Amino acid sequence: MTGSTNHKSKFILQEQLEIHSQQPDSRSWGPVSQFSPGKGIMQQRRARIPKDWAGCPLPQQCDLLLAAAFVSDAQYNRNIPFKTSPEAVRLYHLYNHWMMRTATYFFIFLNLSLALFEEPAVYPLPFLATSVLEVLCLLVFLGRLTHFAKVTLHNVFWKDTKNICIMVAVLLSLADLAIYGVLRLYGVRSIRWSRIVRPIFLINFAESRQIRRAFRSIRNTLPEITYVFLLFMFSLLMFSLMALKLFGERNLQTAEGLPYFRNYLEIVFDLYVLVTTANSPDVMMPAFDFSSWYALFFIAFVIVNTYIFMSLFLAVVYNNYKKHLKNEIRKLAYMKRRKMIEAFNLLKEEEGEQFVVREARWKQLVKLVAPDTSNSHRELLLRISDDEQKGFVDKKSFVQLADLLNIQVVTLKIRRHPLARWAPALYGSAPSRLLRGLVRHRAFVWTYDAIILINAVFIALDEESPYISYAEWVFLALYIIEILLKVYTYEPREFFGKTQFWNWFDTLIIFAALTATILNATLKSTMKYNSQQILDIVFILRVLRLIRIVDSIQRFQVIMNTLINIVPTMLTFGGLTLVVYCVFAIVGMELFHGKIQYFPANSNAPHALECGNPALKDSLFARGKYCKNNFNNFASSFIVLMELTVVNQWHVFANGFANVTAQPAKLYFIAFHIVMVIIIVNIFVSFILEAFFVEYSLEKSEVETAIEQKIQELGMGVQEDELQHEQLLDNMESAEHELEGEGGAKPQSKGLVFKIASKRYRTVDALLQRMFEAEIPLEEEGPSFEEILNLSPTSAVPRSPSSESAA
Repeated sequence: MTGSTNHKSKFILQEQLEIHSQQPDSRSWGPVSQFSPGKGIMQQRRARIPKDWAGCPLPQQCDLLLAAAFVSDAQYNRNIPFKTSPEAVRLYHLYNHWMMRTATYFFIFLNLSLALFEEPAVYPLPFLATSVLEVLCLLVFLGRLTHFAKVTLHNVFWKDTKNICIMVAVLLSLADLAIYGVLRLYGVRSIRWSRIVRPIFLINFAESRQIRRAFRSIRNTLPEITYVFLLFMFSLLMFSLMALKLFGERNLQTAEGLPYFRNYLEIVFDLYVLVTTANSPDVMMPAFDFSSWYALFFIAFVIVNTYIFMSLFLAVVYNNYKKHLKNEIRKLAYMKRRKMIEAFNLLKEEEGEQFVVREARWKQLVKLVAPDTSNSHRELLLRISDDEQKGFVDKKSFVQLADLLNIQVVTLKIRRHPLARWAPALYGSAPSRLLRGLVRHRAFVWTYDAIILINAVFIALDEESPYISYAEWVFLALYIIEILLKVYTYEPREFFGKTQFWNWFDTLIIFAALTATILNATLKSTMKYNSQQILDIVFILRVLRLIRIVDSIQRFQVIMNTLINIVPTMLTFGGLTLVVYCVFAIVGMELFHGKIQYFPANSNAPHALECGNPALKDSLFARGKYCKNNFNNFASSFIVLMELTVVNQWHVFANGFANVTAQPAKLYFIAFHIVMVIIIVNIFVSFILEAFFVEYSLEKSEVETAIEQKIQELGMGVQEDELQHEQLLDNMESAEHELEGEGGAKPQSKGLVFKIASKRYRTVDALLQRMFEAEIPLEEEGPSFEEILNLSPTSAVPRSPSSESAA
């Protein structure tokens, strides 16, 4: 296999290999070679199979497996230049299996969490135990990297910076572990300096492309931020110099009796803190007490540096982030288009004057790419792709397949209510229909929203009053009646479906409250026992029913659904924050471990009131009882960094740790504020703003609209006797949603309903690409790979494919 990959394949051009070598983070495959319509189908099939597939016993199965790899990569926006031999493609499918990815993430987080058990430890474990776990993690990382090397091109693998970083990090970790272990045997204390490289594994594995994209956004935004930051520092230094001249010779003192604004570096630090508003108005008060006119200096400083420069930071970060994000997502969109064209060219057959993919091959491909998709869902996708029921899928429809698979469609089976089968006369009677109509009406929801609000008022009143206790029984009875009426109106298995969170929530809360109330009343009547604590918990949970009011208002629903849909995008920056926290936590432990100690309030230990360090005597840190905020272990370090991220009182931490070490220690806290608050948080805000605007303002995508149109054409509920394809009846999924709407519309007695789930997008990239799908017409193949990789944020969107990329 190694020798065959050295040949120039028709499937992967040498020019693309050179591009991969130069751009290891933006990879894909070269275009499939051109085929003449005059050739026979078998000749064309043999022509498009790569040379290293010559020994494949079943060429059709081999190209199907390769096409599935392309479609899967397009669906999840993977850009890994894998080899094309049958063995390599099978290894590539295994590499992307969800269990392999889950195991990789498990060992990455296990490796990061070892800091909790290593000295200084939250939960101490023997050095041998942590060493064995770390070696196990490193072996897994090497195994994963070896697996990656088996499926990628060798010249690309060895020029990929990510792979080099992982190998270097593994070797450094093993060397540091060995040195530390040897020195430990001789009783010499050393520093585990390699722990700072552990976040490299979270960043550089292929699965972490979202986090790498965030880092690239930061890297691309840094030049513009640097210019604003330099101008901000110039303003800060100028104001500090003015403050020195204004207040330095007036012999003013702070509230602690220290000299006020006499040291230039201290002035710079205090005014930098004022930019964050953490020490306002304390820093101003000595000058303000001396003369009210001096307040004008601080007002001018806050306006210029806090409101103007900090807003400029956000504006610059947002503008540059959006520009570079758009460029990256545009590249991904074109890459996805190219991969789908590669898959199409592998499976295409001649049909008249055009090339198509036959229905049977299309079904085999979808079943291979998405094996968990039900037959009914697969048949729905086929009806969308083959709208005219011709028995094949053309190129334009085939390219949409990756987007179709990214939209989650729930298949529902209509069921009749059990009472409609057991007592049809009673359930279908006029009073029964009237009752069910009332339950479905919006007035029923509004009535119980008002009851919940009234109940919240009663919960806030005095519980000792007997009238309040009686009222609780009335409210419980009303809630139970609500549940019974809904179960009577809606089919029970649908009402308590696995995705019906609110129905489960209401039922569990109500019956928990009923059980606790009965238990409390029984115990009070038989013994002197007060279980008010149990009722307090139940009352709190019952108040949470107020969230239903938010869910019942349409505009609130839009906002809530938007927040739910952008959660995956937020998790990306959760990983980014984790990386920054880990690095600063490890550095903080090495700098400040043991300098500050926590003692209980009744402790008689020396210097207990000064956090175990006399240097903190009469300091704000000690007087504020911040002793538990220290860097003595990994967990405490994370808490301190979280508090520093919130910004309030961060200067107290900086001064406290500077007092127990040295004044330059403040640079650690300033660096964290710059990296985390000014850069990361602003990037995070920009990311959320853009994702929110996309989800909140854009209409449905063309693919999603096509699915809904097809569902409407099928009548939403498709009668069994009206189906032309029996495949729609196979492998039915369980009902998960209410099939009778609140408006009272009665569904068919049996059949299917297809519904787009509320969480429509399975990947972050699929959500973000909605911003730019209007710029890429479905019939356009896009630019060549070289043009894609060289797209700049300011370049125009190519509208016509080059001759190289033409199919």
